[in-house]
Amino acid sequence: MSATTAAAMPAVAVVGGSLGGLTAALLLRDIGCDVTVYERSRETLQARGAGIAVLPETLRYPVERLGIPVGRITSSTDWIRFLERDGSVRHSQRHLYRFSSWNTIYRTLLDAIGTERYRLGRDMTSFATDGTGVQVCFADGGAVRADLLVCADGIGSVGRSALLPEVEARYAGYVAWRGTVPERELDGPTFDAVHDALTYQVLPDSHVLVYPIPGPDGAVDVGKRLVNMVWYRNVAEPDLAAFLTDRDGQPRPVSLPPGSVRDELVDELRCSAAALLAPPIAEVVARIGEPFVQAVFDIGVPRMVFDRACLIGDAAFAVRPHAAAGTAKAVEDGWVLAAALEAAGGDVPAALAAWEAAQLTLGSRLLERNRDIGDSSQFTGTFRPGDPRLIFGLYGPGR
Repeated sequence: MSATTAAAMPAVAVVGGSLGGLTAALLLRDIGCDVTVYERSRETLQARGAGIAVLPETLRYPVERLGIPVGRITSSTDWIRFLERDGSVRHSQRHLYRFSSWNTIYRTLLDAIGTERYRLGRDMTSFATDGTGVQVCFADGGAVRADLLVCADGIGSVGRSALLPEVEARYAGYVAWRGTVPERELDGPTFDAVHDALTYQVLPDSHVLVYPIPGPDGAVDVGKRLVNMVWYRNVAEPDLAAFLTDRDGQPRPVSLPPGSVRDELVDELRCSAAALLAPPIAEVVARIGEPFVQAVFDIGVPRMVFDRACLIGDAAFAVRPHAAAGTAKAVEDGWVLAAALEAAGGDVPAALAAWEAAQLTLGSRLLERNRDIGDSSQFTGTFRPGDPRLIFGLYGPGR
């Protein structure tokens, strides 16, 4: 990139230092922008026990820009299997999926951007655009001015709340129980059943899936990985607040982290697993030391651009996890934004105008597709093994 091109690129404040914010920051840095990430947490982020299915978009920056072999940061499976209650195979098909852990991808991106451009303990409280720039204010009394503000601050986005106060998260009617267990701790028959597959079981008004992810140290060798479990279970909306009250009696708005779930809920989970789940999946649930819970929400916005501020990732569209595309959507927002800004020669209004329409369309379609899949499992009973729409993908099943 020439010095002239680099000099024309804007100063960018990215609020939110998770995967979408980090990827956007790296891509904008790569085209010559002066980028700083502001993260509200006072410590580097950690999502204990969070495994993710990774689509090509999620891996694109580590693989294309950092040159990291895909097999170094992901595990893989060759099969999709649906089990019956007795453990027999109801449906099986060959299909390659890749999986990782949130922590593995996060550490990779954080190392790439470096601590100098990643400011912890900077909780944005307000901002103002004036046509030529954005003034961003933080809870510690500090403020910065940028040419572009990228709000990547997640499902509880301060940016979205300020710009679109009428947009609220809509509870989907169910929660995701999650957790991991070291692969080496599983009995032989359980290991044989789950180590090489994305394994499902469909139940009335529910479904559960397990798959291998990298170990806590990033190990991807078979036997050194973790097995990740996600079990979607209905919780009526009037009961949600009580359900999301932690063991200390404190209400949580979205999730109960590992170690905070009340004993009676964990006991009920394990009893239900023993009664309802195929033996290999039941064993995975039984061996999880600290299962945790995330309530499932939908969020969609009518706009993503507001003068020189924009919303990306979950700050704009928080989608249910069933297409494994939430992280991929956040990352894709960053790729398309950087391309638009480079094509516009650093002209922020022109770039944002070119960027918004396609990302609104992508987010809206993904939101609707995930709603349909989730509702088919949890409410309408039309979730079927082998249904092509269940194949993960950002732009559509398998793509």
